[in-house]
Amino acid sequence: MKMELLAPAGSMEKLKAAILFGADAVYLSGKEFGLRAFSDNFTLEEMKEAVGFAHGHQVKVYVTVNIYARNHDLENLPEYLRRLQEIGADAIIISDPGIVLLARETIPNMPIHLSTQANTTNWAAVKFWKELSVQRIVLARELSWPEIREIHEKNGAMELEAFIHGALCMSYSGRCLLSNYMTGRDANQGACAQACRWNYSLVEQKRPGEYFPILEDARGSYIFNSKDICLLAQIPLLDRAGICSLKIEGRMKSAHYVATIVKAYREALDAFEREPGNWQVEDRWLREIGRVSHREYTTGFFLGDDFQDAKVNLNSNENDRSHDFVGLVLGYDPDEKRLSIEQRNHFKKGDLLEFVPPQGENFTAAAVDLRNAQGEPAEAAPHPQEHVSIYSEKPAPPWTLVRRA
Repeated sequence: MKMELLAPAGSMEKLKAAILFGADAVYLSGKEFGLRAFSDNFTLEEMKEAVGFAHGHQVKVYVTVNIYARNHDLENLPEYLRRLQEIGADAIIISDPGIVLLARETIPNMPIHLSTQANTTNWAAVKFWKELSVQRIVLARELSWPEIREIHEKNGAMELEAFIHGALCMSYSGRCLLSNYMTGRDANQGACAQACRWNYSLVEQKRPGEYFPILEDARGSYIFNSKDICLLAQIPLLDRAGICSLKIEGRMKSAHYVATIVKAYREALDAFEREPGNWQVEDRWLREIGRVSHREYTTGFFLGDDFQDAKVNLNSNENDRSHDFVGLVLGYDPDEKRLSIEQRNHFKKGDLLEFVPPQGENFTAAAVDLRNAQGEPAEAAPHPQEHVSIYSEKPAPPWTLVRRA
C-alpha cells in the first residue's frame, strides 16, 4: 500500500505550499478546539476555501478537534462538527473520548482519526478504538518500529499513522502540565508556552537564591529540551511496520520549512515506491532538511533504546539552519527574462540565491540587475512583502522558494 505524506497547514499559505510541493494530505485547525492556538488557523470560510483548493489538487484535508475538552467546550461542539462535514473535511482528528462520542452521534459518517494525544501504545487499545468506529490511529511517539509492527499484525484493517519529522515533546504523547504551572497557558487546550525549551538550574530548599547548573556549562542546562525527530532514512522500516501515513509536525513553522521538508520526503517516498528493494537515502535529501531551521535531529524512540542517540539537547535550545528564506517567486517574464519575487528577508544585488521549485532540480543564480516594484534599479530588496525582480536566463515557476546560504 502506498504511504501517504501528511503535512501541516497552519495557514492558507502553508497549506498551498504543502500541496504544491507534494503532500498527499494536510492537517489544519479551525479557530476553536485545536491544539495550536497560536497558529494562524482557519475560520470556517477560510477552511471551505482550503478544502476546495486541496480537493482541486486531489489532496485530502484532516481537521484537528483534539483539545481535551472541559464541559463548557461541549456546548458549541455539535454545530461545529456539522459545519466541518458541510465544508467537506475528509476526517477529523480527536483525542478526547467524549468528543469521539459526540462526533459519532452528530456526524456518524465522518472518518475519525485518533490523535497522538490519546497515547495509544498497544494493540489492545487499537482494537478498543476500532470497535468505536475510529478509522485511523495516530500512534504515540514513544513506540519502536517492532512494537508498531505487532500492532499492525493484530489489527490489520486499522490505518496507522506516525510522526516522522519535526518537534518532539518531552511529555508523554504531548500531554503536559508544565506550561500550565509556569505560565497559566494550558498545553492541553492548545496554548503551550514551550516551557520545556527554557534554561533550568537547581535550587536547594534551604539555600534560596543559590542556583546550581545541572551540568557544568556556563550557559546552564536545558534538561527538557528534546531534539527534532527525523525518520527520512527509516522509510523502509516505516513501510515494514505497517504505517500508512507519514506525518510531518509543524503547523507553527514557516511556509519555507513546510515546502522544503515536504519536497525532500516526497522525492524519497517516490524513489522508494519505484524501487523498494534498492532504495537508499540520498545525501541531497539530507542536505535539504538541514537547510531549514531545526534542532539537532534524532530518530526518537523508533529504533528502540539499544540504538538510540540521545533525545535531549542539554546544552542549547537554539535552532540550526544553513540557509535563510529570502523570497517567493511570483512569475517569470520570458521576453524580459526577469523573475518577479516577493521578498521575505533581506537580500541585495549580487547575492548568490538558490531557487527551489515545487518539482524538479534546484538551481542557483546571482541577484543580477535587481529592480524594485517600480522597475527602478536597486541595491537591495527594501522591505518584507515588497515585490522586486532580477534578471535570469533560467525561468522558475510560481511558488519557487528563494533562499540564500
